[in-house]
Amino acid sequence: MRNFLRIAQGVNVAPLLLALARRPELWNQHTLRTTHPGTPHTQVDDIWLRFNAMPPPGEEARVIDEHESIDYPAYAKLPEARALVMSVFAAVAGERLGRVLITRLPPGCAIAPHVDGGSHAAYYSRHHVVLQSDGDCLFRAGEEAVHMQTGEVWWFDNSKEHEVINQGSTDRIHLILDARCSQ
Repeated sequence: MRNFLRIAQGVNVAPLLLALARRPELWNQHTLRTTHPGTPHTQVDDIWLRFNAMPPPGEEARVIDEHESIDYPAYAKLPEARALVMSVFAAVAGERLGRVLITRLPPGCAIAPHVDGGSHAAYYSRHHVVLQSDGDCLFRAGEEAVHMQTGEVWWFDNSKEHEVINQGSTDRIHLILDARCSQ
């Protein structure tokens, strides 16, 4: 495979899943990613742990620094996420931590085909920690597709067209982190 690489399996994600179940109010506090015109993420729920600083109201389309992410309040409220993020960051020889999100895709829903463009996608490597998936969720990038399993960590090439289709019976929940890695 050229567009996917499983870099770990058997990761204990139970503490973070339990924390998410106890903090349902953290979902969808920030909806720019899921509501802006033309977004492929309309059927996804998000928790922003790290993201770009948001510009003043009315100037949402302007990103202040595409490569700089800041901690959002949910990151402090989910210390279980921080421990998981830092372990993946260390494993991939991260030098700079970018965006960190938790996303939830309900059964029967999809993330539409798209390419993550711009300098952010070129600068960072994208990693997924599978917090929950029942195996009937298809993740395609380019001509390749995988069924990611709970407790796995994957790198994937988000510069290729990709999509996710959840044909399973449970929510697909992933922790996504962008890391600038040493070469």
